[in-house]
Amino acid sequence: MLELIGYSKTIAGMVYFMKILFKRKFKLTTLLISLICTSVVLITVFLLFASYQFEKKSLTDTYLSLNSSKSEKISSSVNFLSKSMRISLQETTKYLRDHPEMTDKEIQQYLELLRSNSRYFNSLSWTDETGLVRNVAPITVGLKGNYVSGVLKDSVNAKVPMLAPPFTGLTGRMMVFMSEPYFDHNGNYRGIIGGAIFLQEQNVLSEILGNDIIDETGSYYFVVGPNGKLLFHPDSKRIGEFVEGNPMIPKLLNGQSGMERIVNSKGVPMLAAYNFIPEIGWGVVQQTPVSYIDGLLKKHIQNLLLTILFPFFIILVVSISFAKKLAKPFIDLADVVNQFGSDTKIQPPVHQSHWNREADLLTKSLIIAVEAVEKNKNKLVEEAMTDSLTGLPNRRKLNEMMVSLANQKQLFSLVAMDIDHFKSINDTYGHQGGDEVLKYLAKTVRSLIREKDMFFRYGGEEFVLLMSDTNTSEAYMMAERIRTTIADTISPIGKSITVSLGISEFPIHTQSLGDLFIFADKALYQSKTNGRNQVTIWQGPYNSF
Repeated sequence: MLELIGYSKTIAGMVYFMKILFKRKFKLTTLLISLICTSVVLITVFLLFASYQFEKKSLTDTYLSLNSSKSEKISSSVNFLSKSMRISLQETTKYLRDHPEMTDKEIQQYLELLRSNSRYFNSLSWTDETGLVRNVAPITVGLKGNYVSGVLKDSVNAKVPMLAPPFTGLTGRMMVFMSEPYFDHNGNYRGIIGGAIFLQEQNVLSEILGNDIIDETGSYYFVVGPNGKLLFHPDSKRIGEFVEGNPMIPKLLNGQSGMERIVNSKGVPMLAAYNFIPEIGWGVVQQTPVSYIDGLLKKHIQNLLLTILFPFFIILVVSISFAKKLAKPFIDLADVVNQFGSDTKIQPPVHQSHWNREADLLTKSLIIAVEAVEKNKNKLVEEAMTDSLTGLPNRRKLNEMMVSLANQKQLFSLVAMDIDHFKSINDTYGHQGGDEVLKYLAKTVRSLIREKDMFFRYGGEEFVLLMSDTNTSEAYMMAERIRTTIADTISPIGKSITVSLGISEFPIHTQSLGDLFIFADKALYQSKTNGRNQVTIWQGPYNSF
C-alpha cells in the first residue's frame, strides 16, 4: 500500500510539473526532452504498478491454494486415523463379547497387548456399567478400581459410541476420549471400552502430524476440537488452550471450510485455509504469514527494477540525443502507455518508418521495453508453476494438466510417490543432503518414464506421476520399475533410498479429480502402513484400509 501511495505522489508531481511547462515558453528540443523523460518515468511507474498487482494476486492465490490442499490432506489423514481408532475399539468389544470366559487378568493382558501393538491410544480401559474402572492399560495410569465421573461417566451412561471434547481427566492430563459400548453375548450392557489420547504427551496425533510442522515460509497448521480447544499446535504449550480472536474458528465450529486472508489470535496477518471434519467435529487450519508474501513482492520489484532500469536509461539517452519534432510519434506512444495497468496484454506500437530518425528510434526502444516486460511476466508465470529445487512442474501445473485430460474425457492414471523416512534423511544428512536426494529422485524418475508421461513435485518429499492413456496395470508396471531402480541405486547420501507409491485411475475409480488424488494418497498411505518400499493400487474403501 505504501508503494502504491508513493506511485500516486510521483504521478501527481509529474502532472504539476507538466502544468508549469505549458505555461512557459520553451525551445522545441527542451520540450521534447521533458516529454521523453516524463514518458519514460510514467512507463516505469505503470510497469511496476501492473507487475506488482499481478504478482501479488498470483502469489496470494497460489499460497491460498497450497494451504487449502495441505489442510485437506491433513484433514483426510486425521479422519482416516479416527476411523481406524474407532474400528480398533469395535474389534476389542467384539473380541471380549466372543470370549466371555476371559478372566480379569487375561483382559488386562489383552488391553496391554492391544495398546502396545496399535499405538492409537496412550491408554485403554474397560469401565463397567456402574462407572467402575475394571481394567486400564498401562496399569501405571493408576485408575483401576476407581469410579469415573464427569465426561467419562457421561460416556458410560450414553451407551453409544462417543468422542468426547478435550477435558482434564482424573489423572490431571488433558485428553481426548473415544469410547465404544460393550455388550456381552447375551446383549447385556457391560460398560465401555475407551481409548484416551494424552494431548500434552507423545501421542498418535503428534506422530502423524509432527513432521515438517513449520516450513521455510513460516507456514504451519493446527487442529482444534469441537469446543474450540487446540488439539495439536507447533507450540506444544498451547495445546488445550481455547483459541480466541481468530475469525476462522467460529466458522470451523459451525462446520464451514474455506480460505481467506485473516489476522490470527496473535495479531499476525495470515493467508489461511481451514477444513472441517464432519465425522468427528474437528477442524484443521493451515496458514502462511503475509509477511512472507510481502518479502517475495519486495524482491520481485527489486529484480524488475534491475531488469528494466538499464534499458530505459539507454532509451532515454538515445531519444534525447535525437529529440526533434516528434508530435505524431508521441501521440502513438501515449496510446501504448494507456494500456499499462490494465489486465489485457500490452500491445506494442506498430513499427513504421518515420521521416524523423529520432521518432523512429524511440518507437523501436519502446517495443523492446514492452517485449521485455511481457517476457518477464511470462517468466514469472512459468516460475509459479515450476519447483525451483528439482526443476519439475509443481502442483499448480499438475492441476492444470489433470483438468485438461478430464475435460477431454481421457483415461489416465495418477501415481502418488513419497520418499520413505525422508525426515530421517534430513536429520542425518542435513537439509542440503535432503535437497540432493530430492534432485536425484527427480532426475532418476524422468530418465525412466515415457516421453508422454508428466512428473511433478507435489510438495516436500511427495511427488506425482501423471500417465495419460494408461490404466492401473500399466501404471503399476512403471511404478514397480521406478521403485526397484531407486531401491537398487546408490543415492547422493551414499546409500540407496526407498519410495512408497499409490495408484488411482480416472475415470474408473472416480470422475472427481479431488477424490482421485485422495484415493492415490490413501493407496500410498497403505503402502507405508504395509511396510513401505511398495506399490499399492486403490481398490476401494474396504480393501485399501
